[in-house]
Amino acid sequence: MRHGVRSPGGFTLVEALVAIAILAIVAVLAWRATDALTGSEAAVSAESRRWQDLDALLARMEGDMREALPRVTEAGAYLRTDAGIVAAGAVTTVAPGWAAALDANGDTVLVFSRAGASAPDEPGAGGQRVGYRLQGDRLEVLYWPQLDDSADTAPAVYTLAQGIRRFRVLQLTRAGAWSPSWPVTGDAPIPRGVRIEITQADGSVIDRILALR
Repeated sequence: MRHGVRSPGGFTLVEALVAIAILAIVAVLAWRATDALTGSEAAVSAESRRWQDLDALLARMEGDMREALPRVTEAGAYLRTDAGIVAAGAVTTVAPGWAAALDANGDTVLVFSRAGASAPDEPGAGGQRVGYRLQGDRLEVLYWPQLDDSADTAPAVYTLAQGIRRFRVLQLTRAGAWSPSWPVTGDAPIPRGVRIEITQADGSVIDRILALR
């Protein structure tokens, strides 16, 4: 029998080869569609997790800042702060911490005293020093086990987010201006509010304003 002649009840060899080729093309197209769908779903899930993590980070910072406490010393006491040792000849109120530019890019290092600990595995259940800073592309939180004398004790450091390009915290003064550092002379120990700016590696910016008092 010649290849081009159909046998009774069957296919020619050419027809069988064409059918196999068509099935192969359909299989490749179906695989590509499935792969694209799976890849898109994974990308969407990763993006969703990234924003959820950043939202949790901002909620954590807000919770810490709302617990910020001015430090009060009694007559005759001494209190070590980040600005140096303060001799309290009378009752003295010290700002709960400080915010300052960390580098030429304007990134902020933020350190303050807060009441208690927000999680049972954090040190300083009776009060602690907490800080936030950008280290490379990592946004880190720092915990000291006590309220004062933080310069003499190494903090516990945890990475909260990666892929961060810039981290700035601005404080709202009594005059209604945004200050990159705190405390501000003549202002209250705790700012009226803070503005948190986080720039991610892709250039997207998260800008959140928190009212503290």
